[in-house]
Amino acid sequence: MKMSIHRHQFSRRSILAGAAAVGLTGTLAACGGSDDDSGKSSGPVKLTYWAWAPNMDKVAAIWNKKNPDITVTVSKQAAGKDIVSKLITAKKAGNAPDLIQVEYQSLPTLVSNDVLADISKYAKSAKSQFAEGLWGMVTLGTDAVYAIPQDSGPLMFFYREDLFKQHKLTVPTTWDEFAATARAAKKAVPNAYLTTFSSNDPGLFAGLAQQAGAKWWTVQSGGKWTVGIDDAATKKVTDFWGGLVAEGAIDNQPMYTPAWNNALNKGTHLAWVSAVWAPGVLVSSAPDTKGKWRMAPLPQWSAGESVTGSWGGSSTGVSTDSKHAEAATKFANWLNTDPEALAALVKEVGIYPAATKGQSGSVLTTPAFFPNQTDFYDTASKIAATTAASAWGPNVQVAYDTFSDAFGKATKAKKAAQFDTALATMQASTFADMKKQGFKVTEA
Repeated sequence: MKMSIHRHQFSRRSILAGAAAVGLTGTLAACGGSDDDSGKSSGPVKLTYWAWAPNMDKVAAIWNKKNPDITVTVSKQAAGKDIVSKLITAKKAGNAPDLIQVEYQSLPTLVSNDVLADISKYAKSAKSQFAEGLWGMVTLGTDAVYAIPQDSGPLMFFYREDLFKQHKLTVPTTWDEFAATARAAKKAVPNAYLTTFSSNDPGLFAGLAQQAGAKWWTVQSGGKWTVGIDDAATKKVTDFWGGLVAEGAIDNQPMYTPAWNNALNKGTHLAWVSAVWAPGVLVSSAPDTKGKWRMAPLPQWSAGESVTGSWGGSSTGVSTDSKHAEAATKFANWLNTDPEALAALVKEVGIYPAATKGQSGSVLTTPAFFPNQTDFYDTASKIAATTAASAWGPNVQVAYDTFSDAFGKATKAKKAAQFDTALATMQASTFADMKKQGFKVTEA
């Protein structure tokens, strides 16, 4: 099924609306580039790249050897909200780095704080290198381009092939089938579950809502934001998972704990809804299960559909403080589209490239943990092409923090009604925070 991204014709100023309320100085009219009009420079250029991914300096070294006139120095940073806070602080001081590794959900926050430049003048030609949904994540639905996609985390269904065969369980292709398989698994193995609903990583929940068609944030041409976290698509996801937890058909424990690791390793969790990077987690979380897992496309809400959400992934942006916007974009394009760079990102950094041509080929060898699925990355590439466009907003962290708290209480209570309450709390907190910050905002 081909995804359609609805593009609104509004300006960077619309996304920046409310930025002054969160502590920015200067005028919005001055945003969007470098210290000169063109972003060009004469003579050698030295760029600084803030990134948290391991070994990114090794990839930059390949570039530096071939491009002595534009050298890139990688500065290792903490990930998540830490780098976002540090970047906003650096921007206020006028010394943000030239290049930034940015998670997709953090893009609107950095754009609204005038940290990221619109690099469309230099980057639009890169569009054809990426799936439509992924490219939509770096444009925010506008004609601007705020980053080049780097890696992606398309959602998939991972299951214990041996246990599914042993207990005659069906690999689900729809969410209705998923629920039926969960019940069948519980009946076949009373002390086990198909999987768990976890409240300690909102990224998975966001990806599932994304697959269902959720648009948590949207912005109109006048700069007015709409918060719709409790939209029909997300309510459908909430009711589905909340119902299974309340029924006892799936577990309610958080991921990434010793107990969760043990459940995967001992086979008391028979499956995991995760992303393309899951094999790397299973290596350490379930070391005794090597060769016993298999991957399949994410179950669909309607039979015959083919769409997935994403969990994780990042991009390469250029800051508004950079005096070398064109040179920085040139590096960002090379890093995320050049075959040699993509191969190095896979080998040295361990990412799944966002560029379609980097998602298959000899560099992506079958994951050692999945020796029984030699077509792992061919299948992953087809799934990645169906990634739905996301709709992030400028206060994602508030929404995520509220999710962990409210849904944490709901999963412990194991009451479906409390899942609905948790979603309403997430909506209310996010809306109230945007209003407090000074954004023009309404609720869906």
